[in-house]
Amino acid sequence: MSPERPTLLFIFAHPDDESFAGAGTAMKCAGAGAHTVLVTATRGERGKAGNPPVCAPGEIAACRERELRDAAAIIGFDELHLLGYRDRELADAPRDEMRRALVTHIRRMKPAIVVTFDPNGFNAHPDHVAISRFASDAIAAAADPRWHHDAGPSHAVQRLLWTPPIAPWDAASSDRLDEQPGADFVVDVSSWRERRIAALRAHRSDRHFFSKPHLDQILATEVWRHAWGPALRERPARDILDSV
Repeated sequence: MSPERPTLLFIFAHPDDESFAGAGTAMKCAGAGAHTVLVTATRGERGKAGNPPVCAPGEIAACRERELRDAAAIIGFDELHLLGYRDRELADAPRDEMRRALVTHIRRMKPAIVVTFDPNGFNAHPDHVAISRFASDAIAAAADPRWHHDAGPSHAVQRLLWTPPIAPWDAASSDRLDEQPGADFVVDVSSWRERRIAALRAHRSDRHFFSKPHLDQILATEVWRHAWGPALRERPARDILDSV
């Protein structure tokens, strides 16, 4: 990967996380020339089959994987990797095994930016909390050549972004979003609205998003918390690729 084309690595827990949180940012950065990669830890097999059902109860894992692949193609991710851990049991995944898996991806892809859930998991979902912790652990280990020698040369991620402490529907209704704590990046993604809707609709078994208030505003803006990285020239910043 050339320095002129930075890589963004999105690390999430379930199918639909990528469409609900980050699709617009991924599309916008890809349009600016970035290489975008998605790692999803589970197949979401303990989710629901939809209302009305779109698959049999025993087919939920395969159904949600298909939905994920369809959504990822719509968003335009250059790569999609499924880790295959058990849905709702991610916190119990072997720590060393998970670290090695993520370190291997980080060292191979050499992302400038990693995007994941904040330490509270956005909505306190145990899998979201777990993947946030695993991602931070792997980022630190990937930069340390003493960890996992066989996973490739060490690589230091330049910026870590977290989902913000304010829910998208609350952010959308705020007329002072720029003043919200944790709104470190406020990204205009209105040009990708229709593709974001298409990505969300690809998750036919999980349409709860469309019942949220302020949908038009939600689809126009994505907000990120700056966990660490180069100092921001202003808050909120508008371009997550700035200074990387």
